[in-house]
Amino acid sequence: MNSPLVSVGLPLALVVIMFGLGLSLTGADFARIAKTPRVVAIALVCQLLVLPVVAFGLVLLFDLSPILAVGMMLLAASPGGTTANLFSHLFRGDVALNVSLTAVNSIIAVVTVPLVTNFAIGYFEPAGEEASVGLQLGKVIQVFAIVLVPVGLGMLVRRWSAEFADRMDKPVRIGSAITLLLVILGTIASEYDTLTDSLADVGAITVVFCLISLTAGYYLPRLLGVADRQAIACSFEVGIHNSTIAITIAISVLDSTEMAIPAAVYGILMFPLAALVGWLLTRNQSRTEVAAG
Repeated sequence: MNSPLVSVGLPLALVVIMFGLGLSLTGADFARIAKTPRVVAIALVCQLLVLPVVAFGLVLLFDLSPILAVGMMLLAASPGGTTANLFSHLFRGDVALNVSLTAVNSIIAVVTVPLVTNFAIGYFEPAGEEASVGLQLGKVIQVFAIVLVPVGLGMLVRRWSAEFADRMDKPVRIGSAITLLLVILGTIASEYDTLTDSLADVGAITVVFCLISLTAGYYLPRLLGVADRQAIACSFEVGIHNSTIAITIAISVLDSTEMAIPAAVYGILMFPLAALVGWLLTRNQSRTEVAAG
């Protein structure tokens, strides 16, 4: 899991992509989000409460071994991944909401990740896993750097020349899609052995968990009256986890490579699954617009 593509290539690609996202944002987007705290609260409830409960139920249903069970709970507690912003951008979600949620989640995760993971260790009692869990400040800073710094630079460019930013929107969107595809293919290729060796153990549960996360992240907000674009943003924020943080805690803090397997497999499978769900949501959205017209 320490391949250059995962540890270096993906973050660098995201920095470039996040700059492109910033080109489409203005300060008014964030001001509007601040005026709708209800949407933020709904998304955070899905992320912080619903997902751990769903993961716990799936772990019991699939009867995972104790160490893999803790790994799944660690994954469920991890904050939304920075690529949620990219998927939201590609599928016309509210990117400003994603950026805000990612930032807020990264702070809250300092508390929630240790709580959920230590609960799982106490409940499932994997042999030899007695270390306490702490999400390193450096990882939180890294998430902020990957998300906020390039987005801020993109917003500054838009403020300098809105016409240029508008002109660049389509090519950046196309370039982002191509970059994402290359990252997906490259990640699968570089982690092929890990994927094939671990699919039998956690493949099914990670697929089910990912699909539930993505669909619940969309339909629960919609049932509560959230607008479609914001619900799409919630879907990707809830369904796309920062698996790198979960892997880092499992290996570096808890000294368990096996515990990192659920996050490693999820980190590979969530990209094509998120793309599929995004396509289905926008396809359904297009049909609704045609019917309304």
